[in-house]
Amino acid sequence: MKFLITGGCGFLGSNLATEVLKRNEELFIVDNLSRKGSEQNKQWLESKGRFSFFQVDTRTTSDIEKVIQSIQPDVIFHLAGQVAMTTSLEDPRKDFEINVLGGLNVLESVRKFSPKSIVFYSSTNKVYGDFSHIKFIEEATRYSTPEYKNGFAESTPLDFQSPYGCSKGATDQYMLDYFRAFGVRTVVFRHSTIFGGRQFATFDQAWIGWFISQAILEKKNLLKEPFTISGDGKQVRDILFASDLIQCYFSALEKIDQTQGQVFNIGGGMANSLSLLELFKILESEMQVSLKYRKLPWRHSDQKVFVADIQKAQKVFGWSPKVDRLTGVREMIEWVKSND
Repeated sequence: MKFLITGGCGFLGSNLATEVLKRNEELFIVDNLSRKGSEQNKQWLESKGRFSFFQVDTRTTSDIEKVIQSIQPDVIFHLAGQVAMTTSLEDPRKDFEINVLGGLNVLESVRKFSPKSIVFYSSTNKVYGDFSHIKFIEEATRYSTPEYKNGFAESTPLDFQSPYGCSKGATDQYMLDYFRAFGVRTVVFRHSTIFGGRQFATFDQAWIGWFISQAILEKKNLLKEPFTISGDGKQVRDILFASDLIQCYFSALEKIDQTQGQVFNIGGGMANSLSLLELFKILESEMQVSLKYRKLPWRHSDQKVFVADIQKAQKVFGWSPKVDRLTGVREMIEWVKSND
């Protein structure tokens, strides 16, 4: 089979690309190499096997059309995107062009030139907004949502907030509608926190890796002042390790007749949920360090809690996470240390 991965040198892309190579399938990667770590990931992938690489920006219609028309891929993992809320607030137009125009270019290229391609889209929990209408309970180390004991299902009303939520949400809906309107076989995954190897964290994206890096600097006495957090640290996300994400995508592909045209909330589920404060406690124990931080105001449209209800994915294509949160964090600590 021919696999095309847009954003294939990013964190999600490089992990999925590795699996394609392991399966001895034909791999094609599109990436403009603009993100931190993408060059390193490309070099790392080159050591794992052979693939065709296109340094292409999905915003350029003619370029992505040529790639898809020439390859006729069986499967497309569309992962290229602007992924930070803060960046979308700084430059809403760029966020729109990357996420919406880039996504539409992929869909239109498939519709016109490769209509049999299967398209998986990496969406986000931010399409549900900040849940300001939901009752939260403040506990010692986290917020909880008693009415949503299993987390939030796909039936949760959409509420696009922030440029990032709007741009990812728009393409999320385009993906679903291209199945209804044109028969393009699309699958949408609304991700919670994904983490693991090949993830080069920044202060506004990939929070688990970022706080691990701060803990490493603290242990080495290299922090001149305490690091910062937004909010009170009790906000909760469910976390999913990269190996479980890979299994999710390929399990959904095996059941494409059941998954096409559908959306799935994908994360670690309630059993793998963590607040920032709970993560800090784990890091202090595992790394033998005392963390010092300073609180900043809450980020725009931040959710006090998001945990994916993953029952639909379990029912439709038999997927559930295998890596528990403590094991995943330990693995991530070792990866960040090795790439310090």
